[in-house]
Amino acid sequence: MNKRILSGVQSSGKLHLGNYFGAVKQHIELQHEAECFYFIANYHALTTIQDAKVLIKNTHDVALDYLVLGLDPNKAAFYRQSDVPEVAELTWILSTVTNMGLLERAVSYKEKIDKGIEASVGLFTYPVLMAADILIVRSHFVPVGKDQVQHLEMTADMAGKFNRAYGDVFPEPQPLIPKSETQAKVPGIDGQKMSKSYGNTIDIFAEGKPLEKTIMSIKTDSTPLGQPLDPDKCTVFALYSLFATEEEKATMAADYRAGKIGYGQAKKLLYAKIDAYFGPFRDKRKQLAQDRATVEDILQAGAKKARAEAEMTMELVRKATGLK
Repeated sequence: MNKRILSGVQSSGKLHLGNYFGAVKQHIELQHEAECFYFIANYHALTTIQDAKVLIKNTHDVALDYLVLGLDPNKAAFYRQSDVPEVAELTWILSTVTNMGLLERAVSYKEKIDKGIEASVGLFTYPVLMAADILIVRSHFVPVGKDQVQHLEMTADMAGKFNRAYGDVFPEPQPLIPKSETQAKVPGIDGQKMSKSYGNTIDIFAEGKPLEKTIMSIKTDSTPLGQPLDPDKCTVFALYSLFATEEEKATMAADYRAGKIGYGQAKKLLYAKIDAYFGPFRDKRKQLAQDRATVEDILQAGAKKARAEAEMTMELVRKATGLK
């Protein structure tokens, strides 16, 4: 069997630079190296979104984003999570071999509760659904950031527990961690990790005044113009580095240290970089947004491929557990 990779993206709002450099860019690169399954996690999104129209719009928006940013539906299966209902069946079966203590140790659950998200059963059992997503297509690798490794370890634990109880059905998936720290952690406008939860994001497809306003609001210190700045401690420089060549980064770093550039000018250079990089994608997205039928056809074709694998997996699971 070829190397199989699976990953999902939440349909919980607009994609931002953290999503792009932390996940989307890697997903698009990986589609040329392995058999890839990428899904829009609309089941997961129900833990925070309880408005049907918003969920439908967000799901469609994520589909548009991935397709215009380079996902090739001829190379990767791209589908809505809810179009593969076997995932929900496997979630229940995995829950019967999953210890409460394992779920209680989930760091992300504690973090979300601390942020005021309601402690629903769905939020608590989120890792079981995530494990089902991964195991339903019997994937070997999952691209994750360092802060998501625990969830994959929990998936491996569930797969191992199932296999010990019923025989070898699932491979234990391994993490694919981004090669560079810049991929793993993209700072938000307040200096923390960029996240919708923190409200500190720069949207991929923002443009014009809204984009300029967001960039100009990036938090900086009060060093006066003409004084040396430290590029290693500057959020503007860190974001600029995501787009710049090595030569451009070296030039800006030298100008920072020599006091030749202030934060205002640096922000304008960052704006120009983001605008130039995502401009062509923005234009393509506006065109594709007018063709909902094509987007839906792509998602249905991806779901058909994923369901074929899911049905084979559930045949094995039902037979192993005595449900068939």
